[in-house]
Amino acid sequence: MSQPPRLQRPYFRNGPEHRGGADVSFQDIVKLFGFRAVTIGKWVETEEQQLAANLFFDALCDLSLILQVPDQVLSLNGTLSLAFGSGGQKHSSAHYDSATRTLALAKNAGGGALAHEWFHAFDHYICQKMFPNSDTAAFASAMWLEDLPLKAHPLNQKLDLWFGQLFLSDESHSPNAYLMRSVAADKALGGYYYARPQELAARAFEACIQDQALKNAFLVQGTKQSPEARLGIYPEGEFRTSLAKEILDYFRRLGEAVAFRLDASSKA
Repeated sequence: MSQPPRLQRPYFRNGPEHRGGADVSFQDIVKLFGFRAVTIGKWVETEEQQLAANLFFDALCDLSLILQVPDQVLSLNGTLSLAFGSGGQKHSSAHYDSATRTLALAKNAGGGALAHEWFHAFDHYICQKMFPNSDTAAFASAMWLEDLPLKAHPLNQKLDLWFGQLFLSDESHSPNAYLMRSVAADKALGGYYYARPQELAARAFEACIQDQALKNAFLVQGTKQSPEARLGIYPEGEFRTSLAKEILDYFRRLGEAVAFRLDASSKA
């Protein structure tokens, strides 16, 4: 017997009920989180769109809880768009398009990639706030390696330290084991992908999300037992735990700063 399409198979999650058992629409998601727009592919059927909207909604609410940030942070202050079954790349189940600032998931293969692609979007969004002299298409993780001047701000300084931990050995400031394993994986496959700074950063972020007690397989999966994980391209052991602790603390502080600003604005 053939299996149902991937979208219609259950995605494990153990988080709280966000929708009260009701269905939501993609327009509800746009309104709640403040996304700039959403595009649904013309081949997405009504039932598939409803399934996807509920999955997106729960995953985004779960991510907001894990990061301890206001909903507005997930739309990157209203600059990020979503696409489902439209706007992706050939042979790719999920993609972040920096030119249009759009996070796209394929209809039947994008589940589990949301956290990874969201961090790409964040990495791009935060770049000019960290490195004002960078190109508008650049990612902060990549620009960190270019040693550009950092805009002074406590949050920038915290993320700056995380990038240092992500790429470099504490002892010698040479490439760490995580980076070198990714380089080796690229060499074995004859390409340059896993060792790209933005990919190293996004994989570290999604590993952090999967390790939390709140689980959501539509948000993230595959950082522990997948073929890619067996290549050694995800952070491991104490290093993985330390990276998670620091990036979660960064987002907690970011969330507090945004919440304070929103509260001040509402009282003005």
